[in-house]
Amino acid sequence: MTENAYRDAGVDIDLEATAIKSLIKNLSYKRKGKHTMLGNVGHFAGLIDFGEQVLALTTDGVGTKMLVADHLQDWSTVGIDCIAMNVNDLYVMNVEPVAFVDYIATDRLSIEKMAQIGLGLNEGARQANIDIVGGETASLRGLVNGLDLAGTCMGVQAKDAIITGERIRPGDKIIGVPSTGIHSNGLSLARTVVEKYADYDVKLSNGKKLGRELLTPTRIYHESLHVAASCTVHGMCHVTGGGLINFKRLSSFGFRFDNPIKPPEIFTWIRETGNISPIEMYRTFNMGMGYAYVVPEHGADAVKKAVPGAQVVGEVIEKPGAWLGDIEIT
Repeated sequence: MTENAYRDAGVDIDLEATAIKSLIKNLSYKRKGKHTMLGNVGHFAGLIDFGEQVLALTTDGVGTKMLVADHLQDWSTVGIDCIAMNVNDLYVMNVEPVAFVDYIATDRLSIEKMAQIGLGLNEGARQANIDIVGGETASLRGLVNGLDLAGTCMGVQAKDAIITGERIRPGDKIIGVPSTGIHSNGLSLARTVVEKYADYDVKLSNGKKLGRELLTPTRIYHESLHVAASCTVHGMCHVTGGGLINFKRLSSFGFRFDNPIKPPEIFTWIRETGNISPIEMYRTFNMGMGYAYVVPEHGADAVKKAVPGAQVVGEVIEKPGAWLGDIEIT
């Protein structure tokens, strides 16, 4: 495959970024009166001013991981992914998730599929300690082919406890936290490699079939609220689609990774089997690091002690951008 393997698989990160900018530039209206937006569009969550409190909203979905679930005829965990992709985007701003609504668009309703999705949503809600307060199901034959699962989450936090990354400075340490695998990003490329060169039933050396490895639920980083309350944290990052590029949301300073977490076998298999460059891998997948804390140097040990498996993976530098060693991830 090429340096642009993810684009060739159907996802063009650069085009997506340009398209989003095209959308955002037309979002000029600002609410008048109370409860207006805080900050700018572009961070992991949107913030709303409620006096001494802040409400926050995120929205995200499962993406083409649904196609892996369809192949395995197992939809019991995708609800966890849906909630995880939303609550993790709240955690990075030190916001506590409290309520969630789901949205299901499908060409044909399946009672069994809906029941299994409900199991995953319920487990995700348990892990994140949130209420699922409602949702919407739309039958859209002719517009949707299959089933798309997405949701929106609301969180709350005291205004003075919000973490935006504005305190990040050069010399801060980046503490990476392991993922449970591929999570719910980069599946278009992962599926392309599996379907072109292998099969979902092929086993890795760890004995786990590729299909099951890809379907492993996204980790919910609920411990981050405790960490932020007990340690000095300047910023946090949910490593989703775009890989290390996500860190650029936090600060205009740069992020250099010279000691990344060792990628789990699934990433090595995708890279070697698909002949994908390491840089393309790190701009597509989480590569074993699903979440990260940016902390002052003196606070690194406290975070590592509080989060099992966490390690220093890099540091903040003056030069803008996301860097894997001396190579910029763009």
